[in-house]
Amino acid sequence: MNKKKVFRSRISVLLVGFIFAIFIPLIFIAMFQEKTYQGMYIIGGILLFIILLSAGMRYVISEGKLFLKFFWLIPIGSADIAKIIAAERSYNPLSSPAFSLKRLHITFARGRFWLISPVREKEFIKALKEINPHIYVNVPCKKGMWRILDWDI
Repeated sequence: MNKKKVFRSRISVLLVGFIFAIFIPLIFIAMFQEKTYQGMYIIGGILLFIILLSAGMRYVISEGKLFLKFFWLIPIGSADIAKIIAAERSYNPLSSPAFSLKRLHITFARGRFWLISPVREKEFIKALKEINPHIYVNVPCKKGMWRILDWDI
């Protein structure tokens, strides 16, 4: 019997802060130059989008497959876990279904890869290895002053 396991995406406070540090000043500058205050709707929309995006991303392991789901229901991708070659630490800023820069680089056969950021990484990797024990894992668990509450600053 294959049990379904669900992992939510990690949310990086630093990434959210970076997004706001770029967009909010640009919107305020445009608002004051044009003397229009409709930018507040844009700021609210960006905030709502970030909350929905971060709260809705899930990684589901079921029936020997890894599924990416958005808003808990909408499937955006699936892959056979038996075809995973490696799971390694990555800080690659490419756009991906991960709301953190602390990510896992999941490499599949034929060079395909995903950048994801599950909250419970060790448990996630353990669940993958239960299905495919041949996955190469290189996810160092670093400790130090700049790693606060599992955030990498």
